[in-house]
Amino acid sequence: MTDLLVNQRVSLVQILKIILCLLPQAILFSMPAVCLMGVLLAFIRLSADNEIVALNAAGISLYQIMAPVILFSFTGYIITSLIAIYGVPWGNRSYRDVILGIMRTKMDVAIKERVFYEPFEDKIVFLVNSFSSKERTMKDLFVVDMRDPSVTATIIAKKGKIISNDGADIVTIRFMEGAIFANEMDFNKARTIKFDSYDLNIDMDDVMSSMVSRERAPKEMYMNELIENLKKSNDIDSDNLIRIKLFEMFSIPLATFILGLIGAPLGAHLKGKGYTRGIILSLIIFLAYYISFMGVRYICETGILSPSIGVWIPVFLLLFICVYLLVKTINYRSFGFLKWLLEQ
Repeated sequence: MTDLLVNQRVSLVQILKIILCLLPQAILFSMPAVCLMGVLLAFIRLSADNEIVALNAAGISLYQIMAPVILFSFTGYIITSLIAIYGVPWGNRSYRDVILGIMRTKMDVAIKERVFYEPFEDKIVFLVNSFSSKERTMKDLFVVDMRDPSVTATIIAKKGKIISNDGADIVTIRFMEGAIFANEMDFNKARTIKFDSYDLNIDMDDVMSSMVSRERAPKEMYMNELIENLKKSNDIDSDNLIRIKLFEMFSIPLATFILGLIGAPLGAHLKGKGYTRGIILSLIIFLAYYISFMGVRYICETGILSPSIGVWIPVFLLLFICVYLLVKTINYRSFGFLKWLLEQ
């Protein structure tokens, strides 16, 4: 974003739009940690003030004071569900629209050095060795133009410059000192053209319309769209991605709820150990959940494990930990691993 604002001179309004579009995904990522940390710190305070001891002396067990925790965690579950089902797909769709709008006037935003990339979805492939965003010049270019279905043109040039025509939806890429290799799709004809200067005009309306009309990625789909695509999908890899996104709409909110419950027994056991250790402990637990979450997602994407099973493994792990901690706390037993951690 710094590069967009400083080097690409993208307006502050567009940067704010990008941040707004990315917020749902960021909130979805942080909600499990927020619920865990909130409950954990609250119970650390109760333990530090000996209020839990007083409640137990009055005959009020941990189970009885879990009602506010359950309500708080359930609220986090509802918020996370709404964000996962509606907020994240909206954010991903809007993010793509904002980027397309920026690319319409500043095509060089998409340029990456020493990487094959397709800014226009299978229409044009770029490879640029070096790029100066201030001068808008490129060096050592390799470009494949596939806009004409009958002919593929490969362009190699030492230098290139992007020229935007103000008031027109046409971007010109001026190549210098290079050659064009044109091949028909049936490979019956081929020709080579050397040039000192060559202009490649890109009509942004044509290119953008094909990008806008392309099939949405699973991360951009709402729940009903995922279900419909799942019914029509015949590709195993695509089917796995759709199932992963669909099940994550339910597994992540459920993980948020369980992590909120885990915070109660942990906070009650920490007592007067301090907020710093509580924050560190909550981050360790969240990190363990996140690593298992990403690891299982990768395994499901490769097809080794079915998403119907794999997506729920981190949730069942959290559920086991939650039950274990609650039973230990109710029976006034210490946690061996936690005692060792706090002594470090």
